[in-house]
Amino acid sequence: MLHHEGEKRKDPRMTSIWGQIQHILQNTLAPGLFKVWISPLAGEVDGSTLRVEAPNEFVAGWVRDRLFEDIRTAACGVIGDTVEVVVTAGAPAAAAPRPVLAPRPAVVEVVPTAAPVPSVVPAVEARPSGHAPRRLSAETQQAQEQLGLPLDWAPVPQSRTNWRFSFDDFIVGPNNELACAAARGMCRDGLMTDTLFLSSGPGLGKTHLLHAVGRSLCESSNRSNPNVAYLTAEEFASRLIAALKARDVERFKARYRDVDVLLLEDVHFLQGKEKMQDEVLATVKALQSRGSRIVFSSSFAARDLKNVDNQLVSRFCSGFLAGIERPDFDTRRRILREKARIYQVMLPDNVTDLLAERISTDVRQIESCLHNLILKAKLLNRQISLEMAFEIIGNYAQAETQLDFEGIVRMVCEGFGLSPEQLNSRSRKREYVVARNAAYLLARKHTDLSLKEIGDRFNRRHSTVLKGITALEREMNRETPLGRQVANTISLLERNGRITHARH
Repeated sequence: MLHHEGEKRKDPRMTSIWGQIQHILQNTLAPGLFKVWISPLAGEVDGSTLRVEAPNEFVAGWVRDRLFEDIRTAACGVIGDTVEVVVTAGAPAAAAPRPVLAPRPAVVEVVPTAAPVPSVVPAVEARPSGHAPRRLSAETQQAQEQLGLPLDWAPVPQSRTNWRFSFDDFIVGPNNELACAAARGMCRDGLMTDTLFLSSGPGLGKTHLLHAVGRSLCESSNRSNPNVAYLTAEEFASRLIAALKARDVERFKARYRDVDVLLLEDVHFLQGKEKMQDEVLATVKALQSRGSRIVFSSSFAARDLKNVDNQLVSRFCSGFLAGIERPDFDTRRRILREKARIYQVMLPDNVTDLLAERISTDVRQIESCLHNLILKAKLLNRQISLEMAFEIIGNYAQAETQLDFEGIVRMVCEGFGLSPEQLNSRSRKREYVVARNAAYLLARKHTDLSLKEIGDRFNRRHSTVLKGITALEREMNRETPLGRQVANTISLLERNGRITHARH
């Protein structure tokens, strides 16, 4: 066990070495792969040996088989070429938590070199990546307040920006094709405009595209410190207020009016905030006059913003406007397959189709559902199955839908792992008969179809439908092994399928 309370205190430098190794892996592995398989690991260094502990044997075996060389390569870069890596399984560490690596920054930017530099040490001192900023003494902060210097509003300059997303991992479909093309155009001067306004509901890819634009521009820049600023409108407002309190508005203006690229998220936050709108408008005017590029994002289309200055709305609309809609079924399915590839897990086709059909609200929920499904399979040391997927889906908000007969058939096929052709075939295989009887039962229970109408849909006589329903109910009432299995399956279908009474 690693890092238990009561154990002899280890050299803190040794603990930080594992943090350095994790940081290298985070920058070299796919984000999903790192989050699922590397983040749960604990590590410590003993001489030239790196001991890595996984929460259970399933994870340990997976890491040994697929990520051992990646970990060893990263360790060699920190410890040396003679390092030995040992991966073991055990309970999670119970003592001090491991350092959190690369949290989402409140603002990702590079400070213009022309900005004034204070003559005294700022109140927040730069710390190594992954560590919280160190607060200086109260005396130092008091002296700064007396001099009118900023306290918290100015972030520590970052010479290297860690963008979380790229164009390569953005799944393009009919719902977002235009927005993605416009964002790419901003990076290669192919859009013939310096302003882009992206709008969509939550979780559909706005943040992804803004990060992708920032990453692409930074990677293609011939400068070691490309002048890119990324922040939300709320953060912009908070920093302006802090600058006003510190009597240092001019440095605030210099920071944001002299960038090459401004990526401003969630501009609908500005609704009803007149003074904030004035400063944003002045900043946008200054940037557009010097030919800088600006990308806005909002949960509302520009025309739908309320209580926003007409001049600012005009600036929002002065460039290219692109909306992102909800992904269709095929796009959701491709998103799931791509995420499964990144996580390096086998996702059965029927599970992919189930998740793609049931979760249609936003991409963030799709990814979260898949992630929870993978974690559950890991914790239980089992393969991902349709039944497990049904259990996970129940935790997610789904739109209430009225299922007609076709919807019930589709749901039964998913639950029993059959195709519609197999369900409707003349085969007397037991699994086919049980599934057909379940479809009869659900159709009779949740629709107004008569026995004859149900039979007509399956090319069966109404007496066959009645006999099938009776036989299935008898098995369920007797609580035979088959009856319990069918009852559980039907319960899952009803609970996750959101069946409501459909009138015909």
